[in-house]
Amino acid sequence: MNTATMKQNLNTAILGDEERKAIARATNHKRLVIFLRIALAVVTLIGWELAVNWGLMDAFFFSKPSAIYEQLMIWLTEGTAQGPLWRELMVTMEETVLGFLIGSLLGIFFGIALGRNKLAADVLSIYIKVANAIPRVVLGSIFIIMFGLGMGSKVALAVVMVFFVVFGNAFQGVREADKNLIANAYILGANKRQVTFSVVFPSALTWILASLHVSFGFALVGAVVGEFLGARHGIGLLIATAQGTFNAAGVFAAMIVLAIVALAAEYLLTAIENKLLKWRPAQFVEHGM
Repeated sequence: MNTATMKQNLNTAILGDEERKAIARATNHKRLVIFLRIALAVVTLIGWELAVNWGLMDAFFFSKPSAIYEQLMIWLTEGTAQGPLWRELMVTMEETVLGFLIGSLLGIFFGIALGRNKLAADVLSIYIKVANAIPRVVLGSIFIIMFGLGMGSKVALAVVMVFFVVFGNAFQGVREADKNLIANAYILGANKRQVTFSVVFPSALTWILASLHVSFGFALVGAVVGEFLGARHGIGLLIATAQGTFNAAGVFAAMIVLAIVALAAEYLLTAIENKLLKWRPAQFVEHGM
């Protein structure tokens, strides 16, 4: 074996060792994060329970974890005043998902369209700013007047909540696209449509996917607020009913159900994002400070 081959094998071994160390650091970091998350939740719940039992917090306003757990068990085994818990959750989820999908598609379409058309963007920008400045939650009452107490009013509010978040990110992502890449694509003979879908949209995809993490939460807020204002079924109605009977445990129990749904959606969106953005380099934890 000559000297060059020995050096190459040595460099390969060193690189392999460093890669294994980086992977091990990333794995240990992930385990530490999971442990600290669980520990923080346990300490918080125990502290909350003890604070109520010792009279440091008023159970009438803040309830306590054991009472919230009992309320959840009652809903799961006996159902709610409106019906089974799973049916109330499915109503809210259907409204949320529809609002999220419609609002996201509209936001992406108009964001890219205006981002690629400077004249239209300049003309409509003032109106977009005015519409975005309006507190969108207050539109829930108008939508209930327009569409009634059914699903339509909740979906409409969720769409409005999602649209401006996705639109803003899609528009900015288009504006941030590499001008040199766009110019090179035109030089190579691409038309405007090809440039939009082959260069601009992939460039804006990171911005768009980042907005989806936030916008699902807004869609959930829109659906719940709409149900709170007026509905026949849904988690928002459960919260309104619990509020009307001064049942703090019921309010917190409904909040936990919504938090679990939002967390599951976050993991799903993260998985989709990782699949679509495979080109991103893996992130490793640095050793030391």
